[in-house]
Amino acid sequence: MMTEDLRPLVSVQHHNIVLLFCDYIRTLEIKAQIITEGDDFVIYCSQDKYDLARTEFKQFIEQPHHAKYQQAAWKNGNVTDVNSGSPALFSSFKEQFFAHAGLITLIIFGLCWLVFIASELGWARAIFNQLQFYPQLTLEQIMRAPHRLLGPALFHFSWLHIVFNTMWWWQLGGSIEKIFGKASLLKLFLATALASNVGQFMVDGPSFGGLSGVVYGLVGYVWWLGWLMPEKGLSLSKPIIGFMLFWLLLGYTSILPFNIANTAHLLGLVSGCCLAYIKVLKEKKHAS
Repeated sequence: MMTEDLRPLVSVQHHNIVLLFCDYIRTLEIKAQIITEGDDFVIYCSQDKYDLARTEFKQFIEQPHHAKYQQAAWKNGNVTDVNSGSPALFSSFKEQFFAHAGLITLIIFGLCWLVFIASELGWARAIFNQLQFYPQLTLEQIMRAPHRLLGPALFHFSWLHIVFNTMWWWQLGGSIEKIFGKASLLKLFLATALASNVGQFMVDGPSFGGLSGVVYGLVGYVWWLGWLMPEKGLSLSKPIIGFMLFWLLLGYTSILPFNIANTAHLLGLVSGCCLAYIKVLKEKKHAS
């Protein structure tokens, strides 16, 4: 229902655009509502902050896929008043999904799901045998099958496991790739996967899998970059950081009814933080 203190700001045809913008201005404590009028979506905002909202929209429309808007949508997590039965809902979701994810983000995302679906169709044992970490970490083993250094990151054991990991990979990896490029995300994936896989093997042996070590690497990377270089537009809210750290600590208890690759999580997080710090040093050296 429309409230009296709201006034129309702008009319837009693509509802993913209005969704993204409304999520962002709500983080600025600007009340916003979306009303469907024919084939258009009209953004209404609070009258007392109308000028600020108009200024923000001008900046937004010039670069709608900037990381700060994607992060705001992620933090907000609200469903707006757009009719969920709209025929454009799926196409809009698809558009936003691909707009946020770069090539490297999509490749790793696709590989994880391809491996998982094939596993669900009955090839789990054969695939795991091909991707599993080495029974013994020797130079001979590495030369014979170098893909096993990274392979466990692509294998997931359940629907919850893969949905959680690939969701975070898409969100954080997509933001990193947009700001720093394909090479940076690829290097980050390789470094965090290597650190978490080797560390997990050294502690518990070769029977593990999942992208969560890499995900924690991305969390550490975005967390520290948001702290050390906030002007880059990468950040994670304190509640999300707190949740991820709490989940990390929870894995070291006996409360959970399933096994968690705790060492992979911890080393992924530490390696991500270290890579962010190295990135900051390089940026400052280049600027001086």
